[in-house]
Amino acid sequence: MSRKKIGVIIGVVVVIAALGGTGFHFREDIKGMLPFLQEGSAEDKVYVERVSRVMNQYTGRSNRYNGTVESQDTFEVNVDSSRKVNEIKIAVGDMVEEGQTLLTYDTSDLKMQIAQADLEVESINNDIENYTKQKETLVYERERAAESEKFSYTTQIQNVENSIAQRQFDLESKQLEISKYQTQMNNSTVESKVAGVVKEINENGIDANGNSAPFMTILQTGEYRVKGSIDEQNIWTLTEGQAVVIRSRVDETKTWNGTISLIDTENPQQGNNNYYYSGGEESMMASKYPFYIELESAEGLILGQHVYIELDQGQEEVKEGVWLYSYYIVQDEESPYVWVANDRNRLEKRPVELGEYDPDMDEYEIVSGLTEDDYITWPMQGLYEGVITVTDESEVDYSSPLYNQELEDMGGEEIYDMDEFGTEAMMEMDEFYEYDTEAFPEEEMYDTEVAE
Repeated sequence: MSRKKIGVIIGVVVVIAALGGTGFHFREDIKGMLPFLQEGSAEDKVYVERVSRVMNQYTGRSNRYNGTVESQDTFEVNVDSSRKVNEIKIAVGDMVEEGQTLLTYDTSDLKMQIAQADLEVESINNDIENYTKQKETLVYERERAAESEKFSYTTQIQNVENSIAQRQFDLESKQLEISKYQTQMNNSTVESKVAGVVKEINENGIDANGNSAPFMTILQTGEYRVKGSIDEQNIWTLTEGQAVVIRSRVDETKTWNGTISLIDTENPQQGNNNYYYSGGEESMMASKYPFYIELESAEGLILGQHVYIELDQGQEEVKEGVWLYSYYIVQDEESPYVWVANDRNRLEKRPVELGEYDPDMDEYEIVSGLTEDDYITWPMQGLYEGVITVTDESEVDYSSPLYNQELEDMGGEEIYDMDEFGTEAMMEMDEFYEYDTEAFPEEEMYDTEVAE
């Protein structure tokens, strides 16, 4: 600031003090005499939003967690390790129906084993037939033999009967073997027992992390649930039975309701694939725990869909009238107010009358002073009345003085920081000074040409 400008300001203040007994009262409008406080900069612009939009948009207050829609149940397919898989009929991501073929086994060895077993059965039957004929012959001869020879025949007959019994046992064993082979042949096609989506195929029996895993996993369609994850530092914020809101990541007006059914602290997840959202910010944590949401209704959800999970704090409750988040309201000692765009697209303080307070949503009911058609802005430090308001945020120049509020003297040293000497300082000055604008109009308070 130039020495000339400082001198003009001091002079103006002295004149006002001298006129103090003539009905002039110094108030916050002292900014009218101090162009570096009142006029701000023509570059200063603030973005304003319609109250109705502010009321209905998600503000990022609640913690958000990433979630994925999955099946309540999974169907695992485990293959016979003694058999060779011939062909996998489906791929990861395919929709399968109940009874649909998933894979087939190689049956070439089974066919050879069955053929070999059939030959052995034929040989066993021939042996049994021959032994039976031998027995018949021995029985016939024993009946006609002398008494001294009958014992020998009896012994031979018993040996033949033992051979027949052994071959009959061999026959039964071989027939069971063939039956086993035939069963394997009949089961060479593996079918899905459920309708669903193929989630994983692990041909080597291990997953991506090297852990043992089923050959194939199918997410069953029908009853859905939502799986989320939370880091160990924040797991205490969740409890089983807690109500949540599931929000679409594509259209945030689409929501579903549910309840936390399980927080699985026994199976921590590893990796940085899950994000944790808090107040609109996100961070990656190395160790997370899965938790599961039981849905009241899954209508409109798609298996595998990515969603947001929010704790149910009443954000979906529809309230009558105007309700505004508390951080839009400046709680002045005299009366609360909000920063509103007037009909000249300039920022002004608008006193409001507050009604009920919703502690869960941190919202106040606005009884009067504001309508859903008004446009407001967040009360950042350093705002002043008269700033140009815009509804297109791209028009805001964040390099303007309003957003860079540290002032420096001629030597480059900081005089004050607007965080310390900003809106709060102006409000304090307002408590001690005021002047009569009719007796001393603002345009006569200083010579703009001299001040410049």
